[in-house]
Amino acid sequence: MMKIPKKIKDVLKKLEKNDFQAFLVGGCVRDLLTDKEPKDWDMTTNATPEEIVKIFPDSYIDNKFGTVTVLNEIEITPFRTEAKYTDKRHPDKVEWAKTIEEDLSRRDFTINAIAFNADLKEIDLFEGKEDLTKKIIRTVGKAEDRFSEDALRMMRAVRFATVLGFEIEEKTAEAIKKNAIWMKVISQERIRDELVKIVMADNAYKGIEMLRELGLLKFVLPELEEGYEVAQAKHHTFDVYTHSILSLKYAAEKKFNRDVRLASLLHDIGKPKSKRGKGEKATFYGHEVVGARMVNKRLERLKFSKKDIEKIVKLVRYHLFYYNVDEVSESSVRRLVRKVGPESIEELLQVRMADRIGSGVPKAEPYKLRHMKYVIDKASKDPISVKMLKIDGQDIIKILGIKPGPKIGQILDVLLGYVLDDPKNNKKIFLEKEVKKLGSLSEKELLSLAKSSQKDRDKIIMKEDSMTKKKYWVT
Repeated sequence: MMKIPKKIKDVLKKLEKNDFQAFLVGGCVRDLLTDKEPKDWDMTTNATPEEIVKIFPDSYIDNKFGTVTVLNEIEITPFRTEAKYTDKRHPDKVEWAKTIEEDLSRRDFTINAIAFNADLKEIDLFEGKEDLTKKIIRTVGKAEDRFSEDALRMMRAVRFATVLGFEIEEKTAEAIKKNAIWMKVISQERIRDELVKIVMADNAYKGIEMLRELGLLKFVLPELEEGYEVAQAKHHTFDVYTHSILSLKYAAEKKFNRDVRLASLLHDIGKPKSKRGKGEKATFYGHEVVGARMVNKRLERLKFSKKDIEKIVKLVRYHLFYYNVDEVSESSVRRLVRKVGPESIEELLQVRMADRIGSGVPKAEPYKLRHMKYVIDKASKDPISVKMLKIDGQDIIKILGIKPGPKIGQILDVLLGYVLDDPKNNKKIFLEKEVKKLGSLSEKELLSLAKSSQKDRDKIIMKEDSMTKKKYWVT
């Protein structure tokens, strides 16, 4: 087991020196026992919040359960018991308990009901350590009672199993199936938070499948479940639902961000409503548009932020973009970039890769997708032209007192050559001085300089294009 950091032990011992019991509990104990570094430190004690604050003057009480935060990272909560949960969300009444045994008995799962004091004396009333060894999620006491107290615990069971790579114990799983309907009373914000934790797990796709098997998915993402056993056209190996979770599987394996994972999971939820025909001749025209509307509505219900919804909806809406080498122009690629946003175009390509692997194809990034990356990169760069200069034709006309004509373009071409040689030259004062010098040259001398500058520019453009092609392995 990992060692408890000195500052954590010091807090436990300080409570004990003041004649109180103090224990580490919850996730930090679970992490210590599985040799992981805890992200959070939770303690419980028989001291009241007011007594804790007296011992740690710089601490503060921050919620209705009397949790006191010490050193800005350690949360200490008094032993407590909870009365019945009439609404299956919140205890009707919370009271301070007298013993650690009472406190542990009201916790959700056995692996979260293990306690250690400063000397690593262990209290494990419900065989939580054994369940950790067996990799089992099991409730403390009767499963139905625990889920009746807080129905979200059913989804938390799936989340713990997904994140830890555990299985849900048989009786606990049966209780979830039996009481899944209780999820209806849980707030959408709490459901959203658990869903995101599942989606961000390495085994995310298994977590979504577990939600479906246990009857919970219909209360979380019912539109996704509608795709279960909905067959697709011949180029798809899997039904819509299986394809979706396999797309998420790839996104998780590649450590893509939350928005890409959610878009990969939800990109085809419009297919069941868009399906026309049967078998190999079935079509799903416009499913990306229908799906985008459905995703928008579901994410709004789950209380995602407006900014997050806009991003994910765009990834779903445009995941079906068409691209074939030599068929799609740079201008059409630029339009796609404008629609999705330059900051999101890489994420859109990641969704497309997840979509491909989820379809059963062997390659996530075929040549044409790499070629599109090349075109996007090329199109996103400012073109090398006289428009880059801090001076324009009107300035030259004014400085030299001449009329518009070929000479203006020739001078601009020469100036561009100076700037390409040294970007520091792109200053108005420098360029104005050079205009005066160039204006005094003969027509033949100026034309020769302009042609030389154009050749140098073409070489730079070809070199940059060659390097960009090499970057994406395209020809």
